[in-house]
Amino acid sequence: MTRAAVIHAPHTPLRLTDITLPAPAPHQVRIRLAAAGVCHSDLSLTNGTMRVPLPAVLGHEGAGTVTEVGDAVTHLAPGDRVVLNWAPSCGSCHACSLGEVWLCADALTGAGDVYARTTGDGTDLHPGLNVAAFAEETVVAAKCVLPAPEGIPLTDAALLGCAVLTGYGAVHHSARVREGETVVVYGVGGVGLAAIQSARIAGAGQIVAVDVSPEKEELARAAGATDYLIASDTTAKDVRRLTGGHGADVAVECVGRAATIRTAWESTRRGGRTTVVGIGGKDQQVSFNALEIFHWGRTLSGCVYGNSDPARDLPVLAEHIRAGRLDLASMVTERITLDGIPAAFDNMLAGKGGRALVVF
Repeated sequence: MTRAAVIHAPHTPLRLTDITLPAPAPHQVRIRLAAAGVCHSDLSLTNGTMRVPLPAVLGHEGAGTVTEVGDAVTHLAPGDRVVLNWAPSCGSCHACSLGEVWLCADALTGAGDVYARTTGDGTDLHPGLNVAAFAEETVVAAKCVLPAPEGIPLTDAALLGCAVLTGYGAVHHSARVREGETVVVYGVGGVGLAAIQSARIAGAGQIVAVDVSPEKEELARAAGATDYLIASDTTAKDVRRLTGGHGADVAVECVGRAATIRTAWESTRRGGRTTVVGIGGKDQQVSFNALEIFHWGRTLSGCVYGNSDPARDLPVLAEHIRAGRLDLASMVTERITLDGIPAAFDNMLAGKGGRALVVF
């Protein structure tokens, strides 16, 4: 028996529930969680923006220790420290054949499986985004775990599973920020803070952070922002003013709202690049006229999981952490228990804080 945060229907609160996990199947492992980050994607699953079979145990950003392995698992053993990978690539679909493993067609095929049951009435539960990290323990496919970097506490390593891979990848893989370029980051949450640090690592000459909350300025500047703006109707003009009248070379949008996407695009120079990381709903419509697309010559692109290959990128991130260039602990503004997740969602909606981290 283990404790988990379960969602039973969209727009309903998570409920702490005792669940029963099965023994690992041949290609599965059981993991005792050390920590799990509370991500905006989890919030999107609760409100129906993203769909998941229900009832489910959410949570997809986590790290822990292997306690049991299935008969066919040979590369992992009890005691191994691991980071969860919520979107494992199959290696054989069309996207994987192109090297675009972040777009793997089969990455979430296991999310619809029944993986556990409640202890009270035996209700079938699904693993939200494959890994069900909002639980003291979980059972996942062996392909959903990666070795945790040596020398990094598991409570910090949990952030590598989503926020850091996404923010780092948005800057280095999607936007391909070059040394000396100007970067504006919209949204100073967990992913935004990772993007700001990553822009600094990339050698950006100027980093402008934009958020609705004045309280986040200190977080943004500590991460590497050289300028801070409170979001307003004049944000795009304010960014151009700060960048010599030209606009930023790169904008990274971590909010997922139509108005913010449009503002991010407008705040870049002619020929500038905007990467959209935030997950918006179908009702969020962004419009452009044909003439401005031609005139400005800007690029607007989506970004899934930072366009990252976790197996390739985790060792790179580990080197940045060990060298002191990337600070994971500074992204965490709240350490909570499982029953603190609903309040963390409320803070996220209110634009408060950076990353909330469930510590087991």
